[in-house]
Amino acid sequence: MELPPLPLDRTRPLAVQLADGLRAAASGGALRAGDRLPSTRELATMLQVSRTVTAAAYDQLLAEGWVEGRVGAGTFVRAVPAAGPAAAPPRAVRRAAAPQIDLRPGVPCTEVLDRAAWRRAWRAAADAEPDLVPRYGGLPEFCAAVAEHLLRHRGLVTGDVLATGGSTGAIAELARMLPAGGRVAVEEPGYRRAVGALAAAGLEIVPVPVDDEGLRVDALPAGLAAVYCTPAHQFPLGARLPADRRIALVERARAEGFLVIEDDYDGELRYDVAPLPLLAALGPDVVVHLGTVSKILTPTLGAGWLVAPPAVRTALLAGRERTGSRPGVAGQRVFTEFAAAGDLARHLRRLRRELGERRALVVEALAPVRGDRAGAHVLVPLESAARAREVRHRAAARGIGLDLLERHGSGEGGIVLGYAGPTRAELTAALPVVAELVAEP
Repeated sequence: MELPPLPLDRTRPLAVQLADGLRAAASGGALRAGDRLPSTRELATMLQVSRTVTAAAYDQLLAEGWVEGRVGAGTFVRAVPAAGPAAAPPRAVRRAAAPQIDLRPGVPCTEVLDRAAWRRAWRAAADAEPDLVPRYGGLPEFCAAVAEHLLRHRGLVTGDVLATGGSTGAIAELARMLPAGGRVAVEEPGYRRAVGALAAAGLEIVPVPVDDEGLRVDALPAGLAAVYCTPAHQFPLGARLPADRRIALVERARAEGFLVIEDDYDGELRYDVAPLPLLAALGPDVVVHLGTVSKILTPTLGAGWLVAPPAVRTALLAGRERTGSRPGVAGQRVFTEFAAAGDLARHLRRLRRELGERRALVVEALAPVRGDRAGAHVLVPLESAARAREVRHRAAARGIGLDLLERHGSGEGGIVLGYAGPTRAELTAALPVVAELVAEP
């Protein structure tokens, strides 16, 4: 009999492909029960493969019961696989086109990244021998590099660093350690992914207002298990928590027995004055400090860090060992090599200078704006949330992506504008357009 086409390629085992092809031919009606198949030798000649391939394919189909061998007669189709239900035609999925110039926050500035140094770090990381055992706390050399980084750039003296997969993943880990149903205070408006990670663990979320100086510590209710905050550069309003509020927060944590989760997502990116002491430096017994490479380098590495009180550190490690979960080490190795060569420090100097200049361009085009001279975003206040939505819609029509303040839990109007992601040329081209839209009545 004449077989239907049975195309084979070298990307998968040939015997598996051949068995699949014969099954599909039977299911589609090209082969029927009782049809005689070519001998393994004949089929091998037809397909220009070895007889081993065709024999293995027939053996598989014999074992499954789709074909049978008859002594002296050959191999015959015994049963035809039932055809599955006809697949419904795929529905057209309408996706919003990516903006040509993305001015949303949270994107790092890779334009200033030294590509030669980046490649050197990856090559050096590849020289390391494969690990034989899991690294639940992270690579020792990564933790040492982070400790040096925290000392030089954040003024934190510590030798107890744990690697993480990034800030949000670390928050999810901490959330699972807190008492079931515990109350956790979060900034409002604030970082919604952190809120999502906490809520997913079954914790009760307690919004606390934020003003131009950051978290309102005096508005924290009693009976909390933890407080999540972004004191160095509040997201999204951009405030810096002053010293008196930092001290008050640490004192309340000690007196009331709650944990403070300090998300220092872009604390290295201050370019006006020296940063205030970290909460972790003021209260190492009650504060968990979180950091990430996503904003200072790139999320490609998927690496971050955590500094915690001993009891929290011990519980985190125990949980990782119990579940087998641990942060990936590839990104840790690259970061370690990038830092060891001095390229990280040089990158941060370039990055601060570049972002300071970009922020000046934003302020010149869109003043007044809210937010400290730090990080990579500002808040452009508008008279209402409806007005902000209108501006975003018109900007999208002109190829510019903007983010809304209301998306972060605020009823006020405003655009949260990030200036790190685009190139300098793209930013320069987009700002007059945004200024025009904001100024329209």
